[in-house]
Amino acid sequence: MLDWDDLRFFVELARCGSLSESARRLGTDHSTVARRISGLEAALSLKLFDRLPRGYALTQEGERLLERAGTVEQAVHGIERLASGAGSAVEGRVRISAPPALASHWLVPRLAPLLARHPGLVLDVSGTSSAARLSRGEADLALRLSRPQEKGLVARKLGVLAYGLYGARAYVEATPEAARTFLGYDEELAHSPQQVWLEAMAKGRPIVFTSNDLSSLVSAARAGMGLAAVPHALGRTAEDLVCVAEGAGAKRDLWLLVHPDLRRAARVRAVMDHIIAVCRDLNTP
Repeated sequence: MLDWDDLRFFVELARCGSLSESARRLGTDHSTVARRISGLEAALSLKLFDRLPRGYALTQEGERLLERAGTVEQAVHGIERLASGAGSAVEGRVRISAPPALASHWLVPRLAPLLARHPGLVLDVSGTSSAARLSRGEADLALRLSRPQEKGLVARKLGVLAYGLYGARAYVEATPEAARTFLGYDEELAHSPQQVWLEAMAKGRPIVFTSNDLSSLVSAARAGMGLAAVPHALGRTAEDLVCVAEGAGAKRDLWLLVHPDLRRAARVRAVMDHIIAVCRDLNTP
């Protein structure tokens, strides 16, 4: 007999082609994913994947099943959102996805008043650099640093994250301008507005540290390793950092996303309203 939950494992593996990555996304281990796939193939008497050295690839039968399984998955997520959006009480769990540094250094410190007003709320904040897929129920709300491309979601621009060039106070005071070094983003964000601006500000001076993680850049700046392009929303809250230049061209739009099935749920609406309110002071401490 077909176990419908096996389809969830099948769809995830079909999309990413890796047992380990599928397991991470599903919150389980790779052996469980492999067992579920084998069970589904046995139940259907079909070979759904070719096991290759570099991962799993769909067979023709797997491709046909994926088309139908995707429709089932969308229907299931729609039912879940319908149930989740019911009720007028501001209580229950709300899952928020946001870029890691923005989540930990800016958003989380501003959530206490929300919980004080609504003690029945439970907030689940996930700091992740990958975009949560709201249509698949991976989060209820998402903060993004670029205009969303997904169809079928409600998006609201919250404001603009302005950047400045920040360094440790002791480092800035002790290091002549010509001798200052820089802390940049790695190749993953090489073309981002803040990195392009930082390189222009460096004017040939060395970039001695790179990372794809803003929190690491802030830590490096606080340790006196050099100057980093940091959003004012983060930099101005660190007493040991000083801004030595404003990033006129280094700005990122901040967007709030929600699935239309959830936007009127009382618990989700309360969190949305709070985030919108605190974002009015996005570039101030």
